[in-house]
Amino acid sequence: MTEARAHVLVSGMVQGVFFRAETSGRARSRGLAGWVRNLPDGRVEAVLEGPRQAVESMLGWMRDGPRGAAVSSVEVSWEHPEGERGFRVR
Repeated sequence: MTEARAHVLVSGMVQGVFFRAETSGRARSRGLAGWVRNLPDGRVEAVLEGPRQAVESMLGWMRDGPRGAAVSSVEVSWEHPEGERGFRVR
């Protein structure tokens, strides 16, 4: 299985709608490692690392986000895996 790492920036109405909490739970359920946090400018930033198919699946979910979110854009930068362990909310 090919490992992948995606650095993700999500824009829109994505804070105050449980985006971080749902991202964390869904990433863990897909066996992904990494982290997620709110940025001061209103975006959500995340790093997703694990099997490429699971990362792609997670990115698909992030394009819609949780109920109440209004995602306007998802920017993805592909990086070399760094061996992240666990998934945390920052």
